[in-house]
Amino acid sequence: MNYALCIKKGGEKMKKITVGILAHVDSGKTTLTEAMMYVSGNIRRLGRVDHKDSFLDNFALERDRGITIFSKTALMNYQNTEFYLLDTPGHVDFSAEAERAVQVMDYAVLVISGSDGVQSHTATLWQLLRKYRIPTFLFVNKMDLESADKDTVMAGLKKKLSDGCVDFGEKSREKLYENIALCDDHLLDKYYEDEVISESDIKKAIQNRKLFPVFFGSALKVEGVDAFLDALDHYTEMPDYPETFGARVFKISQDASKARLTFLKITGGALSVRDILKSDKNKDSEKVSQIRIYSGEKFTAVETAEAGTVCAITGVGFTRPGDALGEEEGDTLPVLEPVLSYSVILPDEVDPHSAIKDFRQLESEDPLLRIVWDERNRRIGIELMGEIQLEVLRSVIKERFGYDADFSSGSIIYKETIANTVEGVGHFEPLRHYAEVHLILKPLKRDSGLVINTKCKEDLLDRNWQRLILTHLYEKTHIGALTGSPITDMEISLVSGKAHAKHTEGGDFREATYRAVRQGLRSAKSVLLEPYFSFTLEVPIENIGRAMSDVTMMSGSFSPPVTEGESAVLIGEAPVSEMREYAGAVIQYTRGKGRLNCTLKGYDVCHNADEVIKRIGYDADSDVENTADSIFCSHGAGHTVKWNEVPEHMHLSSALRKEADKPSVSQTRADFSRYKSTDDIFALDKELMEIFEKTYGPVKRRTADSHKKPQRTTLSFNENKKKKPSPLNLNQKEYLLIDGYNVIFSWEHLKAIAEDNIDSARNTLINILCNYRGFKKCELILVFDAYKVKGDHREVEREGNIDVVYTKEAETADTYIEKVSHELSKNHKVRVVTSDRMEQLIILGNGAIYVSSKEFYEEVKTAEQEIRVIIRSNA
Repeated sequence: MNYALCIKKGGEKMKKITVGILAHVDSGKTTLTEAMMYVSGNIRRLGRVDHKDSFLDNFALERDRGITIFSKTALMNYQNTEFYLLDTPGHVDFSAEAERAVQVMDYAVLVISGSDGVQSHTATLWQLLRKYRIPTFLFVNKMDLESADKDTVMAGLKKKLSDGCVDFGEKSREKLYENIALCDDHLLDKYYEDEVISESDIKKAIQNRKLFPVFFGSALKVEGVDAFLDALDHYTEMPDYPETFGARVFKISQDASKARLTFLKITGGALSVRDILKSDKNKDSEKVSQIRIYSGEKFTAVETAEAGTVCAITGVGFTRPGDALGEEEGDTLPVLEPVLSYSVILPDEVDPHSAIKDFRQLESEDPLLRIVWDERNRRIGIELMGEIQLEVLRSVIKERFGYDADFSSGSIIYKETIANTVEGVGHFEPLRHYAEVHLILKPLKRDSGLVINTKCKEDLLDRNWQRLILTHLYEKTHIGALTGSPITDMEISLVSGKAHAKHTEGGDFREATYRAVRQGLRSAKSVLLEPYFSFTLEVPIENIGRAMSDVTMMSGSFSPPVTEGESAVLIGEAPVSEMREYAGAVIQYTRGKGRLNCTLKGYDVCHNADEVIKRIGYDADSDVENTADSIFCSHGAGHTVKWNEVPEHMHLSSALRKEADKPSVSQTRADFSRYKSTDDIFALDKELMEIFEKTYGPVKRRTADSHKKPQRTTLSFNENKKKKPSPLNLNQKEYLLIDGYNVIFSWEHLKAIAEDNIDSARNTLINILCNYRGFKKCELILVFDAYKVKGDHREVEREGNIDVVYTKEAETADTYIEKVSHELSKNHKVRVVTSDRMEQLIILGNGAIYVSSKEFYEEVKTAEQEIRVIIRSNA
């Protein structure tokens, strides 16, 4: 039974589709939503944002400022579809509100301003949609303005978003089909065979984010909206929902009577009034009092909500945005994080202990609002995204709780990470207590967050103790040693630990775990991080010099300016601490003609770390609540051992030292020129050699007498077959064979490109390898699978200075590489780039050397750095 279908009068089944409307601020998103509701006949009067009477912007501050602050829901019936529209905020300060709505969308509508094109926050929203893999339609608005140019906007969409953006307003059906076919190899094949593309294929391409339909119009003048609605109805398909109940929470708010509302989407089965909902976190269970279907401020109460329905429920108090209920999988966390910190200044008559309850309630509704309670000073601190969010918070506090709260000037939220891999050891052994924990702290790439796992064997430490240690790692916000800021961008792995059969209690591992993290941080080279903006700065041409100078003074970086008419556009990144108040300066020196758009890029190395560390004045040794020292037992009493002396007293051996003592096969294999024969390589890679001999039998090695010239090693699998060894020429030509698709799906940035367009990923790899080939001067052959393509001939193309091979039908890249490496290795040095383990075995048997795709990535990056050095030195 499919609960997603509801029955209309007359027995007609309707599909339920959740569509989110997203846009950069002032692109006309709410106006488009209003126009869609009006054209579909769901509202009788067309409101306007500038007239402060729009159907969805009903919060007072929204109408005053003319922006959307909170996501809104609207029910829109059109043709054979029941649409649940989610109007999301467009301002960067409320990106988290938009992100939470994205999590429950079936499809998205990204609104683009026809006069501005793709802006900074548009790109951020596009990344969110790609992260959650939401099929997307695009509506280019404000095409009634003189500054709007269709061709320019379309070129910008293809360049900045995806080649899959296709103008569905194209009048020529044949040309439309051609443009659609170019988005996907499967569609292209079908188009060449049938000269048409079926409706089902178009729907599938949209669902798989290969195709992004684009429509042009003016929401204010209701132009192009009807055609857009027809397409939404025609090209959307309802998901298949399971029969068991599931739901995803995306918003928490209050109604006029202060009843708590949990907005959610039913993702399976059905939910009825008086059903019991249970929390996976604290095992709470509460009964649903009411189910409401909201459309703007008004709602309709229903007894049952089926799968695909977006509704609000009352009576449940444990939910938080992002929670998964029932059979819905895993809670989701926001990609974005607050970057500014403020102290709350309360009126004299308001008790801080009472006020903290009010703030906790607001925190439960917004994951991007963090409340920090300072018990010692009885002071409330908040962390949020920006100034506008602060203004909203002030307004909500006044409206809900009846008092005026003020805030101190905001400060930047710094973070800390490490630059090297270290081992952290924590030991806790007062009398009749015992626990020792060993952790490996490893730096990760920027914006990776904190990754916690266990690599400890259960014969070293029982599974239950390991789970307890992981719980203690998760439960606390661990702070760094430089400024006491939260740590990020590192992997913390449990690698060893020890308990006592009699004396160990649960709290002992808490103490040992905290101390192990802290001891590792004190031992590592710490790095201070600060938030950065990605910015787009548009100023009159005569002001571009001032703009470039300002950004440089702010320790920012930027690409060469681009001239657009009488304006110049500067795109770059800069610290939030320097640029957060720059918008006012731009308006002043450009006399209102300039425009600055900023989007949070993430965290990177602090540009003035020494100054910040000195200003904060954090003393790690004085922080007794976050001590790095351990407690050992001696002569029947516990005593403290300083953190830097712990390795001399710890009871377990160092896990990191053990790892360092192991020979690095990949390191020795990478330096090919050091070894005169494949015999040396096999001796180094013992694991591969064992697998190879188990598969193919013992390897016979023929060596020449010591007084003769160095001989090439021959691998013989037949004792009766004699082959004269050939001398090794150290000056022979080197060939590099690369398995193209193996590399694309092993390199993260190419993999991300391939998800949207595999052709773009191939071209990007080809360009990278042309640069590498020019620097390394080797013969480079790039091989791509084409075994599903009809035809018995192989295609070889010369791209720049490399050869690109597309294999023939029924021939894989592996097969081709194995044949070619066998022939070339007879007289040349041959290296093969692949991470396929079986292929590596065969390559070694052919006398070639293999390099994994990830190792090759590091080689390419090193080559690029050396190229840059040469260019700078010759400049």
